[in-house]
Amino acid sequence: MPMSASPLIDRRHLDFMLHDLLGVERLAHYPRFADHGREIFDATIDLAHRIAIEKFLPHNRKSDLNEPHLVEGRVQLIAEIGEALRAYNDAGFTAVMADADDGGMQLPFVIATACDALFAAANLGTSAYPALARAAANLLDAHASDDQKRRYMLPILEGRWFGTMCLSEPQAGSSLGDITTTATPQADGTYRISGAKMWISAGEHELGANIVHLVLAKIVGAPAGVRGISLFIVPRYKVVADGSVGASNDVRLAGLNHKMGQRGSVNTFLKFGEQDDCIGELVGQPHQGLGYMFHMMNEERIGVGVGAVQQGSAGYLYALNYARERRQGRHPDQKDASAPPVAIIEHADVRRMLLWQKCVVEAGQLLCLYAALQVDRAHDPDATVQRDAGLLLDLLTPIVKSWGSDSSLKANELAIQVLGGYGYTREYPVEQFYRDNRINPIHEGTNGIQALDLLGRKVMQQDGAALKLLFAAMAETCLRAGDDAELRDHAQRLQQGMRVVGEVTRGAAQRMAAGEARAVLANATHYMTALSTLTVGWLWLWMAEAASRNLALDEDFRAGKRQACRFWFATEFAQVEQAARLVGDVDRSAFDMQVGWF
Repeated sequence: MPMSASPLIDRRHLDFMLHDLLGVERLAHYPRFADHGREIFDATIDLAHRIAIEKFLPHNRKSDLNEPHLVEGRVQLIAEIGEALRAYNDAGFTAVMADADDGGMQLPFVIATACDALFAAANLGTSAYPALARAAANLLDAHASDDQKRRYMLPILEGRWFGTMCLSEPQAGSSLGDITTTATPQADGTYRISGAKMWISAGEHELGANIVHLVLAKIVGAPAGVRGISLFIVPRYKVVADGSVGASNDVRLAGLNHKMGQRGSVNTFLKFGEQDDCIGELVGQPHQGLGYMFHMMNEERIGVGVGAVQQGSAGYLYALNYARERRQGRHPDQKDASAPPVAIIEHADVRRMLLWQKCVVEAGQLLCLYAALQVDRAHDPDATVQRDAGLLLDLLTPIVKSWGSDSSLKANELAIQVLGGYGYTREYPVEQFYRDNRINPIHEGTNGIQALDLLGRKVMQQDGAALKLLFAAMAETCLRAGDDAELRDHAQRLQQGMRVVGEVTRGAAQRMAAGEARAVLANATHYMTALSTLTVGWLWLWMAEAASRNLALDEDFRAGKRQACRFWFATEFAQVEQAARLVGDVDRSAFDMQVGWF
């Protein structure tokens, strides 16, 4: 299927983002990407699209209807999942970012993210397996020893093994300081691991010869709380010195979690060391595990945002095509009852719902790719560029994850609404898009936690340096848009929104320093709303201004960007000041609510 007619993404929009806005071909000037250019980038995306259409999309519904289950104690998946992952790996996508010396493609993260978007839109459940494996390999590459990389990372990059992240426990979900899994030092330098981990995606299956669990645990005698957490490599099967797979490592599947959506990806409850024979290897230094794990968590949080936005995109594109074909009703001023019904896209409220979806999906895609680009800018030879990229990425990650998942879920709701009663049935895919998407505001750190992280840490660190960088990018767009009579008003509103958010951020910092942290952070979600809505306004102004300048673009495409920008500022942008006011006033209505009053 040509990408121009893809149910996964609008290729015109993807090219516009990558080349007109982000200028990804400039990455070829970095030594790491010197062997690449636009031709290779586009060819890689085309290949990802073909595999996504041919191998991932066809079994999306089948895997939803046929959940993972146990047969004689082993997890059984439908055969198509394994076939899809073999095609994925054979094409090199498991090692898409890995060093060429390690057999990788050494492509930029932003290109890998664009490819990930296609796989996620086609089949979010199946795409979870390689996504977790690749993130585990990237963590090992960053923090493991050379010997650990040889024995654990390379088999993952080769597609022979898979990987997981094991953080949560039954009694401690997001509260990682309360984990009880222990690591007891052994004479040979290894550790005996004992404990239980819950909600482990891809934690048990037969897709590869081994599974490399990256496990957070506390070394016996470690400090309390998060300061005592270390990171361990705990394979499903023991690995001997030559890298071959040995005996079972006392990692037991204690149960499967049966989910609302993403049913094709197995989710597990694992127990470690019930027979006192679970061996783990320390990654890096003791008590630094949470910092190391954030390498994987942040990558996964961007991945969650990408997956969420792409479920929103799949729903939007399906609803759009449905609305063009479904004929029902007549215009309100149509007096002739015998006149043929019109396509429902002719109805203003249907166009409203579709336009809202377009706004969040296309801005969400740009947000994800812009964040991914900051990972690649870390390879810039200029230390200042590296620092600024790291600050921007740190700031944007919770917005990508939180706003991306919240807004896309609402887009999925509207896709169902466009289809009406049919949308509520399992005869059409939009209900599955919603169910598959519903987990995204929850896992990899709930959106409430993302909001606390954003207001409590990200915007405050280094005297607000990251927010200043984001505002500088916004100001540049406002300057360009100021020359356009139609966009000038939007630019002025964006500038006013920047002033409001800047003032409320400074006020929140002062109040938290004065001892009001709990009351201020009770409004963290409102702060997330304010900054996210402001950021999306900037993205739409950026798109509208760039589309207006590029006369080579299709006129309908250009007009669509300007209209979506107008719609966002007309219907959504007022949330910036409304939400900021709640933060600035330190609204206490939720904070002062007493347990007994519910």
